[in-house]
Amino acid sequence: QVHVEESGGGLVQAGESLRLSCAVPGRTFSGRTMAWFRQAPGKEREFVAHFTWSDGGTGYADSVKGRFTVSKDAAKNMVYLQMNNLKPEDTAVYYCAVHSLRLALSARRTPSAFAYWGQGTQVTVSS
Repeated sequence: QVHVEESGGGLVQAGESLRLSCAVPGRTFSGRTMAWFRQAPGKEREFVAHFTWSDGGTGYADSVKGRFTVSKDAAKNMVYLQMNNLKPEDTAVYYCAVHSLRLALSARRTPSAFAYWGQGTQVTVSS
């Protein structure tokens, strides 16, 4: 079983920032796609952002474009999600998901395409 670790959630005021981290200790997936999803109470799990190591591709949900940024640290096998100008509607449990191979672009926003998931980190944005 692949262990996925997220961290960095917390409670902030609207307009503030958080930085989430995702790691897969002891695992190397040269062509892997990693993604962030979130799930708010009563809502389905939704795509936030993705990064694929082999092609460097990134993508963002329309709701977070211009506010959230994915970055990576290859030496640490880490992916980050910088979340700026947070809004109350960003409140959710945020999950890091991993696929061992490069995913087609069409699959990189789809929860069912990812086999390995972290436990989630809570982000709460108050107004």
